[in-house]
Amino acid sequence: MRFHIITAAFLWAAFVESRKIRGISSSYKRFYRERKSFLCIDGSKIIPFEQVNDDYCDCADGSDEPGTSACPRGRFYCTNLGFRPHYIPSSRVNDGICDCCDASDEYNSHARCQNTCWNLGQKERAYVEGQMKTLDEGLRLKQQLIEEGVLLWREKQAQLRELQRAAEDLQIKLEEHRKRKHEADRLKEQTLKALKGGDKGFRQQNSTVSHLFQLLDSNKDGSISLDEVKAKVVLVRDETRVLSEDEALTLLGGGHQMDLSKFQNTLWDVLIRGDDYKIKDAHSAPGGLMSEDPHLKAADRAAEWEATNLKKVEEAYETVNMEISDLQKKLEIDYGTDWEYLFLNGQCYKLNVYELWGMWAGPAKNHYSQMVYENGEPCWQGGSRTTSVTLTCGTETALRSVKEPSKCQYIMDFETPVACQPVLKQRGVHSEL
Repeated sequence: MRFHIITAAFLWAAFVESRKIRGISSSYKRFYRERKSFLCIDGSKIIPFEQVNDDYCDCADGSDEPGTSACPRGRFYCTNLGFRPHYIPSSRVNDGICDCCDASDEYNSHARCQNTCWNLGQKERAYVEGQMKTLDEGLRLKQQLIEEGVLLWREKQAQLRELQRAAEDLQIKLEEHRKRKHEADRLKEQTLKALKGGDKGFRQQNSTVSHLFQLLDSNKDGSISLDEVKAKVVLVRDETRVLSEDEALTLLGGGHQMDLSKFQNTLWDVLIRGDDYKIKDAHSAPGGLMSEDPHLKAADRAAEWEATNLKKVEEAYETVNMEISDLQKKLEIDYGTDWEYLFLNGQCYKLNVYELWGMWAGPAKNHYSQMVYENGEPCWQGGSRTTSVTLTCGTETALRSVKEPSKCQYIMDFETPVACQPVLKQRGVHSEL
């Protein structure tokens, strides 16, 4: 009789132990230690311990039936040795469908479930190993891009300093050329005033015999005729009146024609003195005395030369300042803590977007994991287009997907080594083996 009592007690303990373990994670085992009574985990009720896993729901939180489907709010824990453990709703226990890869949820059903945890674990471990290799390679490439980014940043800083020095030199040259042009314009103006003022000494010095002779010889036949004198020479006191034939004959020395030699000894002196006669419109008309004056021509050429040089320096100065402005704008962009995203500047990955750069919008732990572009082209019957770009770790830099979850709002997945974070490698994947 004593033997039978001991055997029955042993079998009851084994039965309770089996019911207690089923559907419970190791972290919850402390609540199910064998004792006379069981306290519902939410503290709402105390029941006899033999009512745990008796296929009747006593606790409101379902904690007394972790291994059966009796409680609507209950959860069954799949141990899944060799793969990932997880919870399933207790309503799926013994429902004829295999939910746990270790088949523990169908311990009392007609379903013949196979334990597939080891195969699933192998596949997941292979996937995780591949991810780790990708991460290692991504981090290696990221380091290269960081080093390239630092060098490129330094190059751009050096380029900026060089441009700024060039701008300073051009500014000095610009002031010099402005002074030269001002001086050239002043000399030209002085020459023009001297000619307009009738400075006889100036005119006598700069108006040659042949020069005046050519002004009067309209048909360029080598002689001055009576008609040419009447057409080109006027009285100083009355420029509007045309000379009479007698007046013209007098100026020609009584003849109807005059060659250069005779002109030099007669009419040239009369015109140079300018007391009674002068050449019509010689001071202002194109081809006249003033426009043909060699000193005025030289002053005009000098002024044009200085104006051309000044314009070249002004254009060069403007170009350098534009390059400085563009470079400064590029250097003001946030390219990451180590300039790792600098290599993306100016790159195109087979997608034309017209939005403007907005900001980095990742979470605090990974600020550079998301980019936002705003104020794109207007959307039909809507606002401006916007794009959110999520950056993920990879060994290549490529655009992986584009979606439009709502009107004119786009989501892109962009893979690049610079998105790889060492912290990901530390997490790993937990498997109970």
